[in-house]
Amino acid sequence: MAKKPPAARKGTAKDVDLQINTENASGEILTTDQGLRINDDQNSLKAGERGSTLLEDLILREKITHFDHERIPERIVHARGSAAHGVFELYKPLGKYTKAKFLNDTTVKTPVFVRFSTVAGSRGSSDLARDVRGFSVKFYTEEGNYDLVGNNMPVFFIQDAIKFPDLIHAVKPEPNNEIPQAASAHDTFWDFISLMPESAHMIMWVMSDRAIPRSLRMMEGFGVHTFRLINNKNGSFFVKFHWKPLLGIHSVAWDEAQQISGKDPDFHRRDLWEAIGSGAFPEWELGVQIVPEADEHKFEFDLLDPTKLIPEELVPVQRIGKMTLNRNPDNFFAETEQVAFHPGHLVPGIDFTNDPLLQGRLFSYTDTQLSRLGSPNFHEIPINRSINTIHNNQRDGHMRQQINKGVSSYHPNSTGGGCPFQAKAAEGGFTSFTERIDSSKVRARSKSFFDHFSQATLFFNSQSKVEQTHIIKALQFELSKVNAPAIRERMLGILSMISKTLAQGVAEGLGMKVPAKPEPPINHSIPADGKVSDYQPVSVTSSIETSPALSMANTTKGNIATRQVAILAADGVNESTLKNMTSKLKAAGAQVKIVAPHLGKIMGDKGNPINADQTLFNTSSVLFDAVYIPGGEKSVNVLMNNADAIHFINQAYKHCKAIAIDKKAVQVLQSTYVKDVSNDKGIIQDGNANSFISAIGMHRFWERESLVNVPE
Repeated sequence: MAKKPPAARKGTAKDVDLQINTENASGEILTTDQGLRINDDQNSLKAGERGSTLLEDLILREKITHFDHERIPERIVHARGSAAHGVFELYKPLGKYTKAKFLNDTTVKTPVFVRFSTVAGSRGSSDLARDVRGFSVKFYTEEGNYDLVGNNMPVFFIQDAIKFPDLIHAVKPEPNNEIPQAASAHDTFWDFISLMPESAHMIMWVMSDRAIPRSLRMMEGFGVHTFRLINNKNGSFFVKFHWKPLLGIHSVAWDEAQQISGKDPDFHRRDLWEAIGSGAFPEWELGVQIVPEADEHKFEFDLLDPTKLIPEELVPVQRIGKMTLNRNPDNFFAETEQVAFHPGHLVPGIDFTNDPLLQGRLFSYTDTQLSRLGSPNFHEIPINRSINTIHNNQRDGHMRQQINKGVSSYHPNSTGGGCPFQAKAAEGGFTSFTERIDSSKVRARSKSFFDHFSQATLFFNSQSKVEQTHIIKALQFELSKVNAPAIRERMLGILSMISKTLAQGVAEGLGMKVPAKPEPPINHSIPADGKVSDYQPVSVTSSIETSPALSMANTTKGNIATRQVAILAADGVNESTLKNMTSKLKAAGAQVKIVAPHLGKIMGDKGNPINADQTLFNTSSVLFDAVYIPGGEKSVNVLMNNADAIHFINQAYKHCKAIAIDKKAVQVLQSTYVKDVSNDKGIIQDGNANSFISAIGMHRFWERESLVNVPE
């Protein structure tokens, strides 16, 4: 337990003036902005431990209101985003579970606008930071806008919204020097995480390759929270939402991600824009995990806990429809920057649960839009407008656009004939689910939320050996940037609760030992009057040992549509092999670029000019998925003696990419660090196009990492 702070001191007027300008919290007691001492800064006020969060929670509202207004006009989180328009098409009606019209009519193409984003960085940061990715979808339905506001990871760091400002303050650049940008590898983040064991599961996801996706088009999306589906009989079902990319889930290597950040910080933004512009429309299937109301408590985890997922082995994901992104925005600011999402934008048939993180978001999002967009009329900005005509008694406000006729701006009224009328439920009026509530007002957390490690263990155990190694190396990298030894030691204690193998691997990279007993006590998220014994994590053994769905190694492979392939060529290149490979790659959907020593034209071995798309000095291997070296004696000799070309091949090999070499160009490898490739399925030495296409479709040959060490 922390040392008890001293009583508040009495000071002179001079002391008070000094405190106003140079506040120092050392040894002081936590208060609200009004000076009210806070007894519990860990839990929002609820109607019972698992009940809904109460609007009267002055501490939660003040804390989040202040947090929401800390930045203008950039988003505090999710500042850097990319977006696109598209449509959603339903496969089968879901009338058994929900009365939402867009989930029951298979003939309608529902317009959507989707925004992807990083979380921690500013608008000017890199796309390839190790980070969570926002994945938010606005459905423009005939019943109003529905927003599914989620991430590319199915869980989150914290269980209660009152801790969200603390999490983001910890992960943002440190306040004394504004360093580092868009990075979690620093003291304040890991200090917070090491004191919040509920973050253990999310840390596994963020340290995995899910945090460095190859493309926004190649990552999953999740609603994160458990929501409700309501049918026409007022029957309730719990639901988790999933977006499954048809291109599969793929990542880049960490070394590669860092280099891409320098070579092209707009890598993901450019990739999405160019794919849609070329007609290679990204597609995802919408999946749902549905749990009957009666089964709410049948699992070893709590459905309301946002740090938990439902393993697909326990509740399979039903794929119910497909989303296709088919149009880029016309204006980045007007659409991508001004779009306003909110998890409280619902339609009849979808409702909330008492997830305490979700409950806080319902207040936070509207409050944030008031700050960012400057008016309660942000819904009138074109990208945010419902396809329905708006009828209500809201009036005026900054930048009002709708012109309301008549004298009635209140309800009930007789001067306007009682209009606009209230809608009955049968007429599409929204009604909240009639959940029974009979609880005391408390600041507390359900004991069912105290299992912090079982699903973190499940995630780590479900990864392939390569993926586990990547997680260990990611943690070694992150914690090596932490200056305080005590923080690193606490984190090793946390990791030992997840997996001894994981903790030991990380400790070896840090030159430390895994502590036999984590000290100080693991759980620091307790109220001032709380007993340590009442807040310790509970030990739960998962009913399943591994979940294949959690490993990217089991994703869809074989599709090379939109994959970027570099063909290294110079004057004298063999025209026939180059054209044959190019035509077959393009027929398979790949994007092919000729990379030469210079721009303009190079001459083929038959004297025909060939346009060079990029040069060895203005592009890089990290921006491509695969490399091909065609024959042609003169071209081969140039490449063998070009340091940039050799570096290009070395990097592609180091990052485990497919490489194909024409039979008459194999000597190029002798000038690289690539030597014994006899057992490497990712090296196609005979230049066979079909074999090369199959190799690209495997995405990466990660086993290469354990066999070689290619110097940079």
